[in-house]
Amino acid sequence: MRVLQFFLDRSKQLNQTPYAPQALAYQAPNKKYKIIHQALMIPNLPAPLHYLNFLSIIGQPNAPMLCNSSAIQTTALDTATVICSSSPHMHGHFNHYSIEKECQFQNDRFEFLDREKLQGSFPEFQLTRKDSELSFDLKIQTSTLISHFTHMRFSLAEHWSLLCECQGWIQYQDQRYMIESLASFEYARSFNFPYLPLAFFTYQVINLSRNRQILLAQIRDSYNAIIQSRIYLRDLNQQTSQMFEDRVYFKVHRVYPQVVTPNGQKMYLPREFAWSYQNDQDGMHIQIQAQSRGDFKFGVAAGYVGSFCYDITINNETEKGEGGYCEYIDCRALKFQENDKHENLINNFANIASITTKRREKSAFWFNK
Repeated sequence: MRVLQFFLDRSKQLNQTPYAPQALAYQAPNKKYKIIHQALMIPNLPAPLHYLNFLSIIGQPNAPMLCNSSAIQTTALDTATVICSSSPHMHGHFNHYSIEKECQFQNDRFEFLDREKLQGSFPEFQLTRKDSELSFDLKIQTSTLISHFTHMRFSLAEHWSLLCECQGWIQYQDQRYMIESLASFEYARSFNFPYLPLAFFTYQVINLSRNRQILLAQIRDSYNAIIQSRIYLRDLNQQTSQMFEDRVYFKVHRVYPQVVTPNGQKMYLPREFAWSYQNDQDGMHIQIQAQSRGDFKFGVAAGYVGSFCYDITINNETEKGEGGYCEYIDCRALKFQENDKHENLINNFANIASITTKRREKSAFWFNK
């Protein structure tokens, strides 16, 4: 599959050009692209928020880690899922809709019932949510700094992220917070493939000092082979976007007790994890040590979203933070998730929604190239 990926996926070459093309793809579902994804991630918000996300998947893909089968009430292609969450405990963060009966989509306007609405065109968008638990009204100003996660030949699929600036308010219960922050604005479109054997996905976003942002991502297939392992570093002041792919390592040190998702999938969520990249040829060294806050919430495709505290070192410059953003989905067989069945799992399990647990422990495990 990796050989096929190298042939089909042009994202590595495109990431050598840090600026978005003038005619960047952004459209509603149509006859060719039946799967559409949009997202806004704002990390490093002040406590108690720590992060905010809006993530929609319009149409449910034929991939284990991307399809939320428990949300399908009619058909997969008639199902849209939306998660809007922040760090505090909440119940109404995840919703699913019938596209035909409850949504209205145009190229410059996406409405999910009367709750979430994303409208606009480059470079300005407006994202709103009306809800008694979590509401917001945000202006999104996109930059031209782009990261290409996927760009398949023959226009089969693409997935990109733009560095952006967000300004507006977020209201959690009775408290309103005014924010102005860097964020990541994402879009994907895809042909409805018969099947994609994608089973593991982790993705993190951290805002750094001096208007910089780092993205970290790893994808594995159902046989535990790495499809992609990358770090993206973006600098708004310098107008640069770098991608690092070789020698990128992801390691989970400790995990929470086993959870069972609403789809019946058993998985282990990370409590402590790390990323590393070191290349003497380009002179770049990146080290990240992270500890989850335990605020995982189900609804990001077939997995969870939460936040973490971190120490990050880039070329001997270290920063600490409390609001890293994390997505984590693990639909692999348990034999790939587990390395040692004889150690005790962590008993302190914090506030994970829509799951059941068993108190057993797993050792640290590497996700290497």
